[in-house]
Amino acid sequence: MSKRTLMKGTVAIGEAAIRAGCRNYFGYPITPQSELLEYMAEQLPKRGGVFVQSESELAGISMVHGAAATGQRSMTSSSSPGISLMQEEISTIASAELPVVIVNVTRGSPGLGRITPAQSDYNQACKGGGQGDYKLIVLTPASVQEMAELTSLAFHLADKYMTPAMILGDAFAGQMMESIDEEALNPKFEEPEKPWAATGVKDGKRHMVLTAPFTDAELITLNERLQAKYRLIAENETRWEEYRAEDADILLVAFGTPSRFAKAAINSLRDDGYRVGLIRPITVCPYPYQVINEYAKHVSFFLDIEMNEGQMLEDVRLAVNGQCPVHFLGGGGGKLTPPDVIVAHVKELCGGDKI
Repeated sequence: MSKRTLMKGTVAIGEAAIRAGCRNYFGYPITPQSELLEYMAEQLPKRGGVFVQSESELAGISMVHGAAATGQRSMTSSSSPGISLMQEEISTIASAELPVVIVNVTRGSPGLGRITPAQSDYNQACKGGGQGDYKLIVLTPASVQEMAELTSLAFHLADKYMTPAMILGDAFAGQMMESIDEEALNPKFEEPEKPWAATGVKDGKRHMVLTAPFTDAELITLNERLQAKYRLIAENETRWEEYRAEDADILLVAFGTPSRFAKAAINSLRDDGYRVGLIRPITVCPYPYQVINEYAKHVSFFLDIEMNEGQMLEDVRLAVNGQCPVHFLGGGGGKLTPPDVIVAHVKELCGGDKI
């Protein structure tokens, strides 16, 4: 029988990262993710790693860039406004094609925001918060166990595709404590060899120097290579969960913590005779457009549920492509949409008729 342990979401990320081979963490404290920084400060030096509390978020992400260039698994974490400060360097890391992991435990925003659960950084994470035609791999955990599992996956995908990967969590997932299978903390993938790494002087000769493109031709080549990579990621790494969706005539779409509220609402609606299911994107970049498009051919409508003002709504509509109506339920600034509100809204959209 597997062993279970009680962990907070941010701590689960830290432990999973260390077990996955992360040996460098650079970051600056900001709630609601400061426990992750504290955990790395305590544990990394004991386990052969390097921890630095940087003087700012800008310095932290720059340190991650440098460590990643040497081939070592490296990460940082922050919350909404801190991630905003990192955007230029994240874009630079993407252009350098270096594998790093970035954790954003989102707070209510804009501006400095509030320490409340929110999903208001979806556009920033998925549409490119920095300059240029780049994308991140963005994974969205809905539980403490997934915080651990997706951290290991993030390091694997970052190395596999030589690109930054982000864990986009919300304050619920980051701050809650849950019982998890301890096996979830262990990596499922081996770290690859990294012959590309800049490792300094070897045998009296400079070994691997990483440089940015300088000419127009080099820049065009880089962009073409990046876009080909993103198409490959979308083809091979798109992940989602389907919950009671096979016979559904109404489909909810939600990621992160709201997906748990949605599941509870679906169970209640099913008891009342409504055929409701859920599509939960696990990767929001790449987005599961195809699966939603297929379901849109035979459902009555979709209901997008988010802890923001509808930032994923555009992607749901793009996936549905006009085949059926798409509705929205949610709000920003820490507004929650509990199961009873979802149930009432679905019934209202159905006009009281069971579908």
